[in-house]
Amino acid sequence: MKRFELEFGEETLRLQLPDHAEILTLPAVAPLQHPAATIRHALQHPIGKPSLAEIVRAKVQHKPKAHAVIVISDSTRPVPYRGEQGILEPLLEVLRAGQVESVEILVATGTHRPMTDAELRHMLPPAAFAPGVTVTNHRCTETAELRHIGRTVRGTEVWINRHYLDADIKILTGLVEPHFMAGVSGGAKSICPGLVGEQVTYIFHGAAMMADARADSLSLEGNPCREESRAVAGMAGVDFIVNVTIDRNKQVTGVFAGDLDQAHRAATEKALSEVVIPFGQHYDIVVTHTGFVGKNHYQAAKAAVEAARAVTPGGQLILAANLTDPDPVGGPNYKRVLPLLRQLGPDAAEQKLLSADWTFVPEQWELQMWARVFRRLGPTGRFILCAPQLTGEKFHEHGIHGHDGGAGLAGAGREFAEAMVQRLLHRVQPHQRLAILADGPYGVPRHRR
Repeated sequence: MKRFELEFGEETLRLQLPDHAEILTLPAVAPLQHPAATIRHALQHPIGKPSLAEIVRAKVQHKPKAHAVIVISDSTRPVPYRGEQGILEPLLEVLRAGQVESVEILVATGTHRPMTDAELRHMLPPAAFAPGVTVTNHRCTETAELRHIGRTVRGTEVWINRHYLDADIKILTGLVEPHFMAGVSGGAKSICPGLVGEQVTYIFHGAAMMADARADSLSLEGNPCREESRAVAGMAGVDFIVNVTIDRNKQVTGVFAGDLDQAHRAATEKALSEVVIPFGQHYDIVVTHTGFVGKNHYQAAKAAVEAARAVTPGGQLILAANLTDPDPVGGPNYKRVLPLLRQLGPDAAEQKLLSADWTFVPEQWELQMWARVFRRLGPTGRFILCAPQLTGEKFHEHGIHGHDGGAGLAGAGREFAEAMVQRLLHRVQPHQRLAILADGPYGVPRHRR
């Protein structure tokens, strides 16, 4: 046996692995030696735009009492907003120096729940709570907070957060990493889905778009999700972006500021060189974790979709998840559609969502992502969830597809999760190919053909 520590939210699971286990991990990438200096340099020398200071100066000359909005990701993304690597304080410094009258930090929650004050203060630097700065959650169902600005060629009626639209200076921030629908994150996704009304998702995350094979991780050309996101962002307008890439230890490896398309393209090229994990033969069993993003079952789908790529058809996927959200499953709409997988199976469940008589339910798209996982694993649904917050009666109450890793065990917290995963590892036979996907949803396994 050999020892290994598997990421488990902000903790780790101390495991003993069979000697023949293979550990698949992201390629080693050197983090920035001086991230604070690199961030400031990127603001002064952006890609495809004048410096942020120049943009601010021009805006303030036109409107002396200018208002700026900085769009940030919510806590499901490990964007470095505070500390030495923090991108938020340098932005605020430029805005203050340019005599911008007020700044709103707008959390691009998309359809996620609003962040609490405690969560925001943990994630953001003190400067985010200084006089003249406000922090606001986007709420996709609050119609009074939205404004209609037109329709895309695909027919999406575009409703956008009015605070964003009313700002004189519009800045997007984010992380560029694999995204299992839009190819990669960052860029336009800060606006769509980050700042849209719920009705925008009816097409943007509709069943037909989610069933398109091009709506997948690292898929860029012809990805309908990516194209619609960019179309919506173009209608809303963007003055400046700051996107980053990070390594397996959440250390910044690149800072890309400036034009929405050009800076995001540069960040995407960097990310594509760092996130692919090549492998040879598929594995009978893959063990992984839900990473920073996996705060509930809804978000855990990201890790499951990526890990399933390395599993041989009909193989087994073991997923460790520290579901720290107040509701470990997800929102009420997700809970409404989730049992369809167990009741109908992946193919029939997706066909139901695609049928003409189905009424769209927000967050149904994640059901389609889980369907991808179970198609790979086969009709036996050889998926085992090791989540202390979602086991026993809770597991079955919500109609979760797959198997409860805690069945027959008792306990809570990290030690309980550790016991779940370790018990399954002890059952692995020498002839079974076993892989540990060490980086969870942040690496994309790719089969070397």
